[in-house]
Amino acid sequence: MMRMNSKHQGLKEKVNSKAILKRIFKYGKIYVVGILISVIFAIAGQIFNIIGPQRMGAITNIISDNIQKMENYTFNMTMEGINFIGFKFPTAVVNEIIKLGIILAVIFILGYVFQILQGIIMVVITSKMTKKMRSDLQDKINNLPLAYFDSRSIGDIMSIITNDVDNFSQSMSSSINTVVSSLTAVVGIGIMMFTVSWHLALINVVMIPIALLLMMFTMKISQKYFHRNSKFLGLITGHIEESYTGHDIVKVFNASKKQEDKFNDLNNKIKKSGLLSQFLSGILFPIMNFISNLSYLGVAVLGGVLATQGIIKIGDIQSMVMYSKRFSNPLVMIGQSLTQIQTAMAAADRIFTILDAQEMLPEDKTLSLETKLEGEIEFQHVKFGYTPDNEIIHDFSLKVNNGQRIAIVGPTGAGKTTIVNLLMKFYEINSGEILIDGISIKNITREDIHKNFAMVLQDTWLFQGTIKENLLYNQSNISEEELYRTCKLCHVDHFIESLPQGYDTFIEDDSQVSQGERQLLTIARAMLKQSQILILDEATSNVDTRTEVLIQEAMVELMKNKTSFIIAHRLSTIRNASQILVLNNGDIVEIGNHDELLAKKGFYYNLYKSQFEN
Repeated sequence: MMRMNSKHQGLKEKVNSKAILKRIFKYGKIYVVGILISVIFAIAGQIFNIIGPQRMGAITNIISDNIQKMENYTFNMTMEGINFIGFKFPTAVVNEIIKLGIILAVIFILGYVFQILQGIIMVVITSKMTKKMRSDLQDKINNLPLAYFDSRSIGDIMSIITNDVDNFSQSMSSSINTVVSSLTAVVGIGIMMFTVSWHLALINVVMIPIALLLMMFTMKISQKYFHRNSKFLGLITGHIEESYTGHDIVKVFNASKKQEDKFNDLNNKIKKSGLLSQFLSGILFPIMNFISNLSYLGVAVLGGVLATQGIIKIGDIQSMVMYSKRFSNPLVMIGQSLTQIQTAMAAADRIFTILDAQEMLPEDKTLSLETKLEGEIEFQHVKFGYTPDNEIIHDFSLKVNNGQRIAIVGPTGAGKTTIVNLLMKFYEINSGEILIDGISIKNITREDIHKNFAMVLQDTWLFQGTIKENLLYNQSNISEEELYRTCKLCHVDHFIESLPQGYDTFIEDDSQVSQGERQLLTIARAMLKQSQILILDEATSNVDTRTEVLIQEAMVELMKNKTSFIIAHRLSTIRNASQILVLNNGDIVEIGNHDELLAKKGFYYNLYKSQFEN
């Protein structure tokens, strides 16, 4: 098959963060109500947690104020009050402490409940968004032209669908509410500190611009490394997929060392970019801890001085110490969440590259066929190239009557498979028309075209399942008698019946089924489809000569009254074709049956003789 050369998609060093964030918000707008509820719960949970230290300080102040007024008693309980550690607490004070304690317990419980609820809501939303994203990717891939996959590694696409979607989900589920909660905590704690003591609050406020500058600096540097890490992960996934798929070839050519070197190179790049991104984002935590400890020390020292001067109370110092410890944590959490958001943005950018890819042309004006096509095909001045500057098919014209068997031969790269791909509507032609039963394929849905074609490729494809499931792939209403008859005609019945469970034998992609046996199974699968138009692209390339002769005899019977296109390099297999098209450089250089072309002693004659003279 002729396709455009695979090109490595360069790594983008600059990422438009605003555009990606805007796109993420747009993509998740259907979940906006749930996200808002989750955000509200996150804010509520933080507010309750913020109030807690202030209430604890109030309890401490009540105890401290009453200790100064108390007299020493022996430990006993009377109607007038309670002795506690040598001090008598009046009943009214005890009731006030109990009341504040109950309020404090309710505050902490409510804060915990709201945090649990927002976590559950966010997990549900991200799970639904991940499911939608995977479904959208699957739908998108089904609507992308083959040209899209010609220029991209399948492993890289697999990495986007698996790794990047998972990274996006995990990062978004833990970062959104963390950022909201942390921002609420910073603002709320700041307000509460000023209500307790503006002197001590200023010590903590000084650290905010320092923290912001540090976060902006590390984000700016580390962002490109997060994106680069995601890219290299896709490349190494593609390399692994290619290496394992072609494992036999790698071994035969002793290329294990070369493949391993490439793997190590990509692995080292992932390590380097991952190390740099994680290091730059990870240094925030120890730096913020250092700043937090400095502010903690300042609050303790200055608070002690202010307490001795009677400016603030001991309970206020307790509240400020707790607030000081809590004030730095949200800033650290914001830094860590921004790191996760960068991971999510890098993943989202790669996901959106697929979702934004140009799809196949819409089929709004196409016909939906109610009956099967009869198989009369005509190419009218067709021109096509996989890239705009490299035309492969030049002014190709051909008329095929219903029931004819058309063989297409020519040297490698002549455009044989390309003609079939255009007929199957896998690619859009640059100019000209392709007609089936007098109808332009532009006006027939791809589904209807594929429904009327059966195709056997040189590359066999079997999925994990039973032999019977593989033969009846996406087909129904086929009787067992028809199944057995077709398998017998394709000479695959003996192989199937020799298996342990016969037609119910479970096979895997890497199971011990020979290439020839796989080829026979795919031929039988195509024949069972009973389509009016058959395409055989080197369909007997993996079978022995004796079996090939038997299959050819079966095909003659099975192709009766059907339009067939046979692409073959082994010219002995197409002697009985109605017409043989000889292609070279995208043009028909000769046309006729086997005897006519040999008599001309032209291009076909030279091809044929080159296979048999030696």
